[in-house]
Amino acid sequence: MTMRKVLDSFALIAYFEDEPGAAEVETLLTQAEKTGVKLLMSVINLGEVWCDIARSYSAQVAEEKLHEVRGMAIEIIDVDWELTYQAAQLKAKAKLAYADCFAAALAMQNNAELISGDPEFKQLASQVKMHWLPQK
Repeated sequence: MTMRKVLDSFALIAYFEDEPGAAEVETLLTQAEKTGVKLLMSVINLGEVWCDIARSYSAQVAEEKLHEVRGMAIEIIDVDWELTYQAAQLKAKAKLAYADCFAAALAMQNNAELISGDPEFKQLASQVKMHWLPQK
């Protein structure tokens, strides 16, 4: 069975900003290209990445990074009702940002490890397998 991992926006932002954890994310991207590890990311979390970069730099830089992401070994998952419903259920029970709920729900649906350094995910530690990246 193919190993699956879900990237939260935290992971790609760390990678693009060369923050702590960037090297780990780069290793994961290389593994995905060479060994068939499947990296997934919800379109909602990709939108978070775009927004963060646009706010920090510009919409043009965000578009350039989006183009880079499209060339990476990351499968961008569109949101359907099943994923939205699972994310909404998580949001109703946990104090998480709604977008974070999509990353967690995607990981749960795919029995995948969630890659993030966002401490909000600690409250889901019993429900979601985590790969913790260092924080800034």
